[in-house]
Amino acid sequence: MGMASGWATIPLVEAQSGFPSRPVRIVSGFAPGGATDVAARAVSQRLSESLGQPVVVENRPGAAGIIAAEMVARSTPDGHAMYLANATLGAPALFAKLPFDITRDFGFVSLIGMGASALVIHPSVPAKSVKELIALARAHPGKLNYASGGTGNITHLQMELFVSMAKLSMVHVPYKGGAPSTIATVSGEAQLMFSSLATTLSPIEQGRLRAIAVSTPQRSAALPQVPTVSEAGLAGYDASSWYGLVVPVATPPAILNRLSGDMVKALEFSEVKDRLVSQGIVPASGGNAGSEPFRKYVMAEIPKWAKVIREAKIPPQ
Repeated sequence: MGMASGWATIPLVEAQSGFPSRPVRIVSGFAPGGATDVAARAVSQRLSESLGQPVVVENRPGAAGIIAAEMVARSTPDGHAMYLANATLGAPALFAKLPFDITRDFGFVSLIGMGASALVIHPSVPAKSVKELIALARAHPGKLNYASGGTGNITHLQMELFVSMAKLSMVHVPYKGGAPSTIATVSGEAQLMFSSLATTLSPIEQGRLRAIAVSTPQRSAALPQVPTVSEAGLAGYDASSWYGLVVPVATPPAILNRLSGDMVKALEFSEVKDRLVSQGIVPASGGNAGSEPFRKYVMAEIPKWAKVIREAKIPPQ
């Protein structure tokens, strides 16, 4: 093969942009070990193979992911930094002031997947079902403490929706991510929480946490014996988590399309799917993978959570 024909095989995108010219960062706004982190690590290896550069997951926990999201929004828009967004990004109504606008400051790469959270309680709490928990909380208003992965985190909103629908009063104790909040609940520092299956499956199996429901409209393949909140006593309850990648909005379309296409391909590999499913995440595929389906999904989430926040009277953080 002559040099000319060899060069001709370089995709036009790379020839135009030189992308990627160095390692690509996936910035996560949460501590290692939680579902957001798991979702990033599940796709990073396949992305690094298709991009021909290392794909590094960087954890910048704090402020419900806002610090990390702002960092990426303000980074050079050349595709070398992506933010690992989760459902918190779909609830801007929760915050009094955000340093970015989710609808205008990001380009959408792809959804990675949808996740169930488990409603888990410390074994010392005398409730073995959603109905028993509601009865206990009503008998002792303000006495039960629930943990979350941070104020405004999806695990906070999932419990606020639960508390609002069941008309309960509980005390919220925020932590810096799913892993620290799960540790707090296992230790009994908090008594209950919604938490991703990625962080709770192990303590549930060990009997250190009791799972009484999952947050999604359907049961989770990872915990098939556990009912949904809706079937266990709060009809119509639905609070799915989601995970996906975004880039600064000024990222050139050719680079966004390259990242999006590579993500869609990565999600087709069986080991990527298996890793996500084992952590309670249903991988994006077919019509809901890629850039435009992800953008549409997030735009529909914003008014849904704004309504929950308004009805639950959650003060802006």
